[in-house]
Amino acid sequence: MNLQKVFSILVILYTVTNMASLGLELNLRETLKSLRSARLVVLTLLWGWVVGPAFAVLLTKVLPLSVPHALGLLVFSLAPVAPMVSLLARKARSDMDFTAAVVPLAMVATVALLPLMTPWLMKGVSLNVWSLAKPLLLLVLLPLVVCAAIKALASPVAEKLFPTVKRLAGLSTLACLGFVVVFNFRDIVRTVGSFAIGAEVLFLLGLALASYRIGFGLNQGQRSAMALAMATRNGAPMLAVFTAFPDQDPGMLVMFLLSGPVPALIAFPLARYFASRAGTAEAESHAAAPSTT
Repeated sequence: MNLQKVFSILVILYTVTNMASLGLELNLRETLKSLRSARLVVLTLLWGWVVGPAFAVLLTKVLPLSVPHALGLLVFSLAPVAPMVSLLARKARSDMDFTAAVVPLAMVATVALLPLMTPWLMKGVSLNVWSLAKPLLLLVLLPLVVCAAIKALASPVAEKLFPTVKRLAGLSTLACLGFVVVFNFRDIVRTVGSFAIGAEVLFLLGLALASYRIGFGLNQGQRSAMALAMATRNGAPMLAVFTAFPDQDPGMLVMFLLSGPVPALIAFPLARYFASRAGTAEAESHAAAPSTT
């Protein structure tokens, strides 16, 4: 068995277990209720798949990125919202109902839009839409939907399964990251002296602050939830799609590997900042409320 086959197996385990874990936690009824907000749906799609990719394209034009790093940044821009955004939202005192709706919406939108937009953004690279969509449908959407259905129809079963699936997700994540680090160590080291990490930092920080400042009528808790969603990236769809690329350049893989640590370095300080702003927003709201005495 060659290294590419081993890597493909690890990606399958990583993606399926992480999506299954998310599905087993999902409160489908509350999520569907929150998704009735047209503003939430439109703004998530706008920031995630219009402004985000456009900003990524701009960065590839103004920063001296290598071709693999530039292509990696484009795919990176098409997979917003990591499952850890719920943890961040709690720390930021964000609107949790809003957050709970954004996460599954982003997962479904990623499965639909990433394979459609990737060939369009990567002009000159020969890519087949179906070859990109197939791993997303099988490895991302299918386990998410099946486990969300188990949670909705057989909650006690989901509660029993969740600890084991969560543990497997953690182990498969460590195994996948460890494999990539060991066998692509030189390429990872090369990124330190390049603009690859800086490009991801600029992208995440710029998109998060823009979505927070330009709220389009969202309140502070909703704006902070949206900003944190845009400041995080979901590595599972990126790696699933990478296995379908005809030329699996290590430089592009490194950009996907950075989708864990780089967003964390951006999002956790932002969550603390948003938490402080939540207190200010609450105080201003109470001060503006008419007195009942």
